[in-house]
Amino acid sequence: MKIIFFGTPQFALPSLERFLNAPDFEVLAVVTQPDKPRGRGKKLIPSPVKQVALEHNLPVWQPKRVKKDRDTLDFLRQSQADAFIVVAYGQILSPEILALPRLGCINGHGSLLPKYRGAAPIQWCLYHGEQETGMTTMLMDAGMDTGAMLLKSSVPIGLWDNAQDLGEILAQQCADLLLETVEQLDAGRITPTDQNDAEATYAPLIEKGDYELDWSKSAIALHNQIRAFYPNSITQFRGTPLKILATTPLGEPYTPQLPPALGDLASTLLTPSNESPGAILHLVKKQGFVLQTGDGPLLIQSVQPAGKKPQSGWDFVNGQRLTVGEQLIGNRE
Repeated sequence: MKIIFFGTPQFALPSLERFLNAPDFEVLAVVTQPDKPRGRGKKLIPSPVKQVALEHNLPVWQPKRVKKDRDTLDFLRQSQADAFIVVAYGQILSPEILALPRLGCINGHGSLLPKYRGAAPIQWCLYHGEQETGMTTMLMDAGMDTGAMLLKSSVPIGLWDNAQDLGEILAQQCADLLLETVEQLDAGRITPTDQNDAEATYAPLIEKGDYELDWSKSAIALHNQIRAFYPNSITQFRGTPLKILATTPLGEPYTPQLPPALGDLASTLLTPSNESPGAILHLVKKQGFVLQTGDGPLLIQSVQPAGKKPQSGWDFVNGQRLTVGEQLIGNRE
């Protein structure tokens, strides 16, 4: 079968590579976002999908607006592709494009639809403390992730999974599911299932303000925010920005999930503290430091000071000579 692959970030690479290596498929071309300026020199950097496409000598199309780019549209019309495969492409496809391939436009979406429609499903499912997510393949329509569902696969979410970890798992799952979906759809073995709009939730674009930590929130809410927006959640310490990369909530509900050393630590912190949110309660050898939140203690295990590389919480304790009672200053909503 002949396919055209639409995708842009690292998340899409396993799916592209799966089709490139599948003997029953021919990837005619790749459609991806235009190169973006990055770094101090603002050098134009190709997307990860473009880089892999060039390594395989594939034609690459990079329209600013795929719905209106005449050259790209002419190519798509003439391609006679069996399917357009879409994974984290980043642009809306027009009804004309959706109708071009024989099997339709098949999208791999990183949630169990209709939950978490939108641009950042992995991040928002972590933010809201979901314990399960997965991949859904669907036939794209004119809406935002509203098309008829084809196949699903699920994965449990652990307490310490962050967006990067979960993204890597789901990217591989997406590749497996998409290949199976196209094969079964072509063989007539899938009946598309309409989504129940009443059950839909949304995962909007992440904004800069979503990264700001408010220590008056509960320990679990902060933990979920930090792992959802890894590695960008930020606070202030001694007047400079500090990214918080990894944490563990030490409240009683989470003790059974903790390894023995942390479970013992949590049991010593059951007495509520009178310290204000953001205050350092304890320095924990080889682990990091414990902060007071609006509800329960939170162990800070990994940080990244401004202009420096990530480091363990314990290295930060020693390097900065932290003292109990010092304050991390977060944004108050």
